[in-house]
Amino acid sequence: MSAQSSSNGRFPTAVYGERLRRAAEITADAGLDALLITPGPDLKYLIGSGADSFERLSCLVVPADGSPASVVVPRLELAALGDSATSELGLPVRDWVDGVDPYALVGSLLPQPGRTAVAEAMPALHVIPLTAALGAPPILATGVLRELRMIKDQAEIEALRRAGAAIDRVHARMGEWLRPGRTEAEVAADIGAAIVAEGHTGAEFIIVGSGPHGADPHHEVSDRTIEPGDVVVIDIGGPVAPGYNSDSTRTYSMGEPGPEVAAKFAVLERAQQAAVDAVRPGVTAESVDAAARDVLAAEGLADVFVHRTGHGIGLSVHEEPYIVAGNRIDLAEGMAFSIEPGIYFRGDWGARIEDIVVVTADGCEPMNTRPHGLTVLTP
Repeated sequence: MSAQSSSNGRFPTAVYGERLRRAAEITADAGLDALLITPGPDLKYLIGSGADSFERLSCLVVPADGSPASVVVPRLELAALGDSATSELGLPVRDWVDGVDPYALVGSLLPQPGRTAVAEAMPALHVIPLTAALGAPPILATGVLRELRMIKDQAEIEALRRAGAAIDRVHARMGEWLRPGRTEAEVAADIGAAIVAEGHTGAEFIIVGSGPHGADPHHEVSDRTIEPGDVVVIDIGGPVAPGYNSDSTRTYSMGEPGPEVAAKFAVLERAQQAAVDAVRPGVTAESVDAAARDVLAAEGLADVFVHRTGHGIGLSVHEEPYIVAGNRIDLAEGMAFSIEPGIYFRGDWGARIEDIVVVTADGCEPMNTRPHGLTVLTP
């Protein structure tokens, strides 16, 4: 069976077995006794479950002592485990019905009372009663889960490659939809359909920032009509099975840009490449941010680069590691993140170039291969 995914859209069962083993090991190394994971990206990472979180508790219990992990789930939600690796892994399932205390049930599955960590996504309506059942407040499992999810295994990297290639195919078609006289919303609707047609399971986000809207990094879409001469920022992405995301930004010009726009964009292109070139194991995340920022600062553009250089990506569009000043974490082989410097001139125009890269033994592998230059589309 391919390491990409099994016939039901998950990775092979052995991938999840190894992740559970490592989760228990890292939990023990952190001096914790158990890990409690409710629905969300962490549950999907560990057992391939896309279950939703409701007021009734569903929880994966991972003891740190090597005892088998188990799943607590409301009986009426048992079907939600069908898309997961629970059965193939042989995980015990403890279902419960209304009237039963699921928090006490979780407590009974722990080898001993002790220090327990919970996923960041666990709602407070579960954390508070769990505290009472465990006899002590749990701590956040951020450190454990960060170490697990930041380093992508080969199955994850293959999924990110497929995601990157799929979103590149959408950018390659931009001339079909992006032209003066159409609204941002009309262009976004076509992009959304193409994101699915090119291999994603859905469109997670679509930014069409035309003219002055391009100067807002988190603009989405509006009814503004695209005009000749506009610079347009297109930032798009979505998941491919089994849930790994693409995220790529390219900037387009509706006709030949003026010399000032062209000159400033050329600096941005150099800044993005400098950051890509800076990536390798052992350098800090903040040094990659500085590589892009220093190029822009040297040309007087420091003040118009208003966000971090990048963010990790995987099952979540934004996750660790963050490529930002102050983050002194050393990059390691298998980390995946965006490199996306931008320049923003409020009320006028903006531009951004974004690739996803994966750290390799001696540098990085870009997941996106579309040209970085300002793409001129003839009105």
